[in-house]
Amino acid sequence: MTVAIVDYGMGNLHSVSKAVERLGYTSLVTADAGEILAADSVILPGVGAFGDAMEHLRASGMDVVVKAVAEAGQPLLGICLGMQLLFSSSEEHGEHKGLDLLPGSVVRFAPRDGYKVPHMGWNKLGFLQPASPLLTGLEEGHVYFVHSYHVLAGSDSDLLAVTDYGHPVTAVVGRNHVYGMQFHPEKSGELGIKLLGNFLRLRREQA
Repeated sequence: MTVAIVDYGMGNLHSVSKAVERLGYTSLVTADAGEILAADSVILPGVGAFGDAMEHLRASGMDVVVKAVAEAGQPLLGICLGMQLLFSSSEEHGEHKGLDLLPGSVVRFAPRDGYKVPHMGWNKLGFLQPASPLLTGLEEGHVYFVHSYHVLAGSDSDLLAVTDYGHPVTAVVGRNHVYGMQFHPEKSGELGIKLLGNFLRLRREQA
């Protein structure tokens, strides 16, 4: 089974690739549309700013490819900034349009006494939909976050898990075969690896 990791110039590609391989799958870091569309599942990583990432995606044509992945029914996972890119828009350093695969917007954490920005550290997940294939067989636990912006999902039905940082914060999302994790599962200990493993066990939807 081949897992394509989308290379558009802004992602922690090495650590994601190694985590996939440790789970027993073949990882392919690529910007080739044919390879991505032929893969069994696809991961969209991301670090940095939303607007820059969308610019890189558009310049490389990967925005069209990622949308084609979603249309083809391939399991798609956005990680950290990659999750945020799945949504409609972001206010990070101006207004930017996202991939719009899921409804919602990305906003900066509002100042709160006792809560630093960026949100950085281990926080516990609270499962909202434990029957989701991404969460099946897992127990709530801690994962590692580093982010200054968070997702306001447009539909509660897309929220699979949240964490608390002065208020509920979107942590895991999913609709059909499109998923996202705000944290880095490959850096989040045993629970993170199990979450990634559950995603990799998903299969392409049949036409």
